[in-house]
Amino acid sequence: MSMRKWAGACALATLVAGSVAAQTAAGGTVRITSAFPAGSGPDVVARLVADKLSAQWRQPVVVDPRPGGAGVVAINAMKNAPPTGNDLVVVDVGHLSINPLVLRKPAYDPQSELTPVALLYKTAFFVVVGAQSPFHSLAELMAAARRRPGMTYGSNAVGGPLHLGAARAATAMGAEMMHVPYKETSQLYAAVSTGEVDWAYGSIATSGPLQQAGKLRFLAVADSQRSPALPDVPTVQEAGGPAGIDALTWVALMAPKGTAPAVAERINEAVNRALSAPDVRDRLAGFGFFTSIGPARQVADLMQADRERYAQVLRRVKVTVD
Repeated sequence: MSMRKWAGACALATLVAGSVAAQTAAGGTVRITSAFPAGSGPDVVARLVADKLSAQWRQPVVVDPRPGGAGVVAINAMKNAPPTGNDLVVVDVGHLSINPLVLRKPAYDPQSELTPVALLYKTAFFVVVGAQSPFHSLAELMAAARRRPGMTYGSNAVGGPLHLGAARAATAMGAEMMHVPYKETSQLYAAVSTGEVDWAYGSIATSGPLQQAGKLRFLAVADSQRSPALPDVPTVQEAGGPAGIDALTWVALMAPKGTAPAVAERINEAVNRALSAPDVRDRLAGFGFFTSIGPARQVADLMQADRERYAQVLRRVKVTVD
């Protein structure tokens, strides 16, 4: 073989190797099953990331929304797929850290049946009241709650992050409050806006549109720092609330158990590149979401830390869900 032919063969081999490395393990279509309805914040982020992954890997990446059953529908649709990296699922802290604690008969075990791949984003909860509420500050709400046992707070699911986060806050405030659950997130914030319930936790993505429409008021953000999206809203501590009740929710990408570490790492790196793209960062910021670029291990750490945190809440608030 001539030197020119040998050099050409080496260049072709390098090109092919680079193409293979850019793909997932098995090639073909990558399916991202989502536990959230189409058009929701997590669904929008999943589609943004899917588009970037498709461009990186030069293969189709599709998002398949399968909401329902507290995440069981989506997780069961994915968990028994071959662990090639071609089947993933988008879930949140409720599905991974809370459900195993509150479901009477859990249909899945996140730790034994799922492999962490990447953290998509985190977002903070705000203390939300109706625009016509008599409470114009967190201090006023807390003072009224201590004087008047039976103040109500709402959530979109018994045993979900909004319920348990607010229950934890109520305990820290030293107040007796009554939980009022709603079936849909939209119903919850409509009830807050009319004063049917006194307050609830809400994110910019879920309750922000009503806040912008002048129907809701944000009293404080349950985070250690103010939200860049709403810098005029104080933190809970700045507003005179108790320390240590930060309420962050997060959304992650998981794969079936048995996915090879090298495959999970390759997907993690690709997802982190997607999340670092300026257009993706801007869209996430509009929802009040922020990324935490890092290895898949951080998802496992969050799962464990929040499981322990919510277990403490559940020792005071007895909740089981069929």
